[in-house]
Amino acid sequence: MKKYKVLKKIRVLISLVFLVLLGGFFLDFLGTFSTGFITGFVFPQFVPSLLKFFNVFTWVATGFIVVLILTLLFGRVYCSTICPLGIMQDVISWLRRRFRKRKKPNYHYLKALHWLRYGIVGATLAFLASGSVIVLSIFDPYSTFGRIVSDLFRPLLTRGNNLLSGILKNFDIYGLYHVDLQPLHIGVMAIPLAFLIAVVWMSLTSGRLYCNTVCPVGTFLGLVSKLSLFQIRLNPNSCTKCGICEKRCKANCIDTKNMRVDFDRCVGCFNCLQSCPFSAAEYSLNPLYKKLTLPEPSASPIPNTSASGKEGVGDKASHHKTDVGKRKFLAGIALAFFSVTKLSKAQELVSYNATTPVKRENPVSPPGADSTDRFNDACTACHLCVNVCPTQVLQPSLLEYGLRGLMQPRMDYHAGFCNYDCVACTEVCPTGAILPLLLEDKKRVQLGKAQFVKENCIVETEGTDCGSCSEHCPTKAVDMVDYKNGLRIPEVTEDICVGCGACEYACPTHPYKAIYVEGNPVHLQAQKPKQEKVKREEPEEDFPF
Repeated sequence: MKKYKVLKKIRVLISLVFLVLLGGFFLDFLGTFSTGFITGFVFPQFVPSLLKFFNVFTWVATGFIVVLILTLLFGRVYCSTICPLGIMQDVISWLRRRFRKRKKPNYHYLKALHWLRYGIVGATLAFLASGSVIVLSIFDPYSTFGRIVSDLFRPLLTRGNNLLSGILKNFDIYGLYHVDLQPLHIGVMAIPLAFLIAVVWMSLTSGRLYCNTVCPVGTFLGLVSKLSLFQIRLNPNSCTKCGICEKRCKANCIDTKNMRVDFDRCVGCFNCLQSCPFSAAEYSLNPLYKKLTLPEPSASPIPNTSASGKEGVGDKASHHKTDVGKRKFLAGIALAFFSVTKLSKAQELVSYNATTPVKRENPVSPPGADSTDRFNDACTACHLCVNVCPTQVLQPSLLEYGLRGLMQPRMDYHAGFCNYDCVACTEVCPTGAILPLLLEDKKRVQLGKAQFVKENCIVETEGTDCGSCSEHCPTKAVDMVDYKNGLRIPEVTEDICVGCGACEYACPTHPYKAIYVEGNPVHLQAQKPKQEKVKREEPEEDFPF
């Protein structure tokens, strides 16, 4: 048992490192972490690594292979040690016990809901075969964790920082400073909120029920773990059916009545190994790889006694009853995301009264996406790029891309603009949906083209000078030209426009903009802006020095 305690301590230590650092990446609103440090810990996340391998095909995207090797050796240790959503569920269960009189877990064996497990995996594979990652992005545990922390916890932390900084400012303490925060659409927040509620409820009631019923990664790795070299098993020669290991199993996969471990649902927490008082729970070589298999249990029944000598512990029929309410709840979650039937590929910039409505026919995808279709096919909406964007121009979409791009980042030029000298989002994308770009190459990528709407411009409507769009354009694609009555009005040179959105963000008209960026479905290459030669004035001849 001592060696198993050490094994569990190592697992807990590694899992806490992953949880703290990955949580820190998504909570980081000050830009504390370097992009290289972030990508190092995102490397072994299964789904992002798998997608990046097929999108970019580089050795850096081989994290999923490492996970498969670990699973073939030790079982689903990814779920208990590396997956941040799984580790978060363990923390929720631990906190529950801390605030209750019963300090020890009290789980029980549950029959596997194969219809739901394999149904979600089947739907995921079917959509992947059709070229869509919508189902995978919704249920991917890493991306789900990212959305929960980024869209729910990070805004709360930022608001807390702003509140505290305002209080400290009154005492001339400036250690904290105000951070601008763009509000999220209620529809965008609804999805991570629903998953947070589901994960918390399942963790409080049944441990790792989410991992073994909803998560497609857990189900797939469970199939792989059937072939793992080492497996947890109950030794029939020493097991007394006391039920202690069953009560400690957060995966609800130990059936002490039949002395069986449903190992494809085991998440490798090692709780059973260290809790068994008779060392009957063993972490041993898979019988498939042994010449001699374990002996069959004796036909004579072994007394079902607990450590206290009482019979019948863990032999309750209620352990095998199916919780119909949980099934309906989980099925409802799965069906809710397929109930949307209307697709909206046009983003309409709507507010209160306006003169000329402005519609964006194509959303603007991030630099490095290459095209909207390619981006939609590779992005799992983990929102890591949203977090590292210094200007907050990257915002989660609702239906701007259509249903296939639900929650995926888009360029929202009402929230910010794409910094001309920034490539942060291209350095952290874990799936390859946003390809790495050198700064000089990024400055030539044309995300879209600025469109001028003269009817909304205050030069036209109010007869006064403005020029905000031209002043903020980094390539001078928006220039001011002579108009009438001594006024100057914007003019767009599309060839050198990179679609950064600085003009749209700076435009003061409300509610519609006088200039906006129409997205390029396929990113183009902008021409280099013309460099104006500055004439040097010669010094006067009579100036002596």
